[in-house]
Amino acid sequence: MPTNIVVPELGESVVEARVAKWLKKQGDSVVAGDALVELETEKIDLEVSADRAGVLGAIKHQEGADVKVGEVLAVLEDALAGGAAEVPKVQEPTASDRKSTPTAKNVAKAHDVKLEAVEASGARVTKQDVLKAAAPAASASASARSESGELRRDLAVAASGREGGPKAPYEPLAPAAVGERAETRERMSKRRATIARRLVEAQQTAAMLTTFNEVDMSALMALRERRKEAFTKKHGVGVGIASFFVQAAIGALKAFPQINAEIQGDEIVFKHYYDIGMAVGAEGGLVVPVLRDADRMGFAGIELAIRDFAARAKDGSLTLEDLKGGTFTITNGGVFGSLMSTPILNPPQVGILGLHKIADRAVPINGQVVIRPMMYVALSYDHRLVDGREAVQFLVKIKDYIEDPAWMLLDA
Repeated sequence: MPTNIVVPELGESVVEARVAKWLKKQGDSVVAGDALVELETEKIDLEVSADRAGVLGAIKHQEGADVKVGEVLAVLEDALAGGAAEVPKVQEPTASDRKSTPTAKNVAKAHDVKLEAVEASGARVTKQDVLKAAAPAASASASARSESGELRRDLAVAASGREGGPKAPYEPLAPAAVGERAETRERMSKRRATIARRLVEAQQTAAMLTTFNEVDMSALMALRERRKEAFTKKHGVGVGIASFFVQAAIGALKAFPQINAEIQGDEIVFKHYYDIGMAVGAEGGLVVPVLRDADRMGFAGIELAIRDFAARAKDGSLTLEDLKGGTFTITNGGVFGSLMSTPILNPPQVGILGLHKIADRAVPINGQVVIRPMMYVALSYDHRLVDGREAVQFLVKIKDYIEDPAWMLLDA
C-alpha cells in the first residue's frame, strides 16, 4: 500500500523547510532507514528517511521548493505491485556516501571537488572542509590565469611596437580583466533568510535599547590561572570565561526577574528557570544552542556543554532540541576581535548580554593609573518590559560578580 513521505515536525516555531537535495531518484528501491531527502530549515538541516522498504514513487516537491510541516514530499510505493514485496539489497557505503552538509555539496559541485577526497574536520564534511580542499586547485588556476594574462600583455607589447617596431593600432586586453568584476547570484539559505527576517522583526516590534559597562577581568583571570590545572585534572575540561559569565548572568537574572521574562499579549510571563542561549557562529549563520537549567549545571557542566555545542555547530550535528527555547542569550563577539557592539534581541526574549574582546587599558585605581585587562559588556533589552534603571543595575551586578567571583558563591 502506498505511503506518503511528509515533512516531519520541525520543532518549536519552525513551520517551513526547503527541499535541499533528493538523495534518491523516482523509481529507486529503498530499505527502511534509507535517507530520501535533505531538508534545510532556519535552524538546522535534517534528513527524512523511509520507514519501510519500497520504491520511491512520485516526487511532489523538487529541490529548492519551500514546504510546510505535514506536506507530502513523495509517495513510497510497494516494491512489486501485485506480488510479494522485493526487499532491495543494502549497499555498502562508499567514500562518497559520507555525511556532508547541503552547502558543502553545493560548494564541492561549484569548485569541481570530489567529496570522497575531502578530509572532514568533524562528523560531516562542511563548506570549510571543501574550500580547504579546493584551495590548491584554485591557487593553480589563479597562477595559470596570471601567466596567461602576462602572455597576452607581452603579445600586446610586441604588437604595439614598443620595443622599437612599428606601432599597431591599440586593441584592448580583453577578457583578461573581465573576471575581476564578475558577479554571482545565489538564493538565500533558509537560515540566512530567517536571520534577516528575525533581526528586522526584533527592531520593529521591540523597544530595543542598549546599555554598556566595562569589567576589570583581573580577578577572574587570576582565579583561572590558579585553579586551571586542578580543574582540568578533575573535570577533563579547561575553565574558560564563558562559564563565569553564565553563572553571573543567572545571579543577575534572579535579582532582576523581568529580564528573564517575555511578553505575551498584555501579560508578562516570568520564567522561574534559566535556559541560557549561547550564540555560536555556524556555517550557515548564527545559531543559539541552549543550556537548559543552567543554574543546576555548575562550572564544569557549562564548560563541557559549550565545548560540545561549538564542535557540533561546526560539523552540523546540532539538533532542533538543542536550539529550542531559551530565556536569555549571551553572545561573545570578543572571540572575533570585537571591542564593542550592540547585540540584537532574540525574540521573544527581552534581554541579551554581549561580551567583547579583553584588552589592556589604563584605568584609575585608588588615585593611580594602572594597566588592567578590561572588557566592555553590553545589555540590549526590551524597554517595554525592562526599565533603564534595571538594565543598568543588571550590568552592574554582572560587573560585581566578575570582578569579585566570590560573590557568585555567596549569592548562590
